[in-house]
Amino acid sequence: MRYFACLLLLSLSWPALADKPLAPQQLPGATVVDAERAVLLIQTTPTLVVIDSRLGEEHDKGHIPGAVNLLDTDMTEAALSRIAPDRDTPLLFYCNGERCLRSSNAAAKAAAWGYRTVYWFRGGWQEWQQKELPVAR
Repeated sequence: MRYFACLLLLSLSWPALADKPLAPQQLPGATVVDAERAVLLIQTTPTLVVIDSRLGEEHDKGHIPGAVNLLDTDMTEAALSRIAPDRDTPLLFYCNGERCLRSSNAAAKAAAWGYRTVYWFRGGWQEWQQKELPVAR
């Protein structure tokens, strides 16, 4: 019985997930990267700041190692400058994946505020987990 109840619940929630808009393919002021490029940036750019734009609870359950949690709706210019005071600091933003707009919103804000090296990991947490990359908790 529980199985059928879960199946019914999933079938009712699936259309809601499908209705979520896709994140844009490109983002003015930011370089779009995939998981492999994100890993390379993390390994080769010591000054890179990785910003997890997801909810705090999501971050606590698992995140890219070293990522700082800053919810997109809480990201003000002052809040970002506390994390990265130098506008030349390279920033990498991510959220839950292609159906999450949090990191694209945050990366666009950073670019608009004059940060010169903004990376956006469009596939985000979903792609990170699919590739079975390291997770911090």
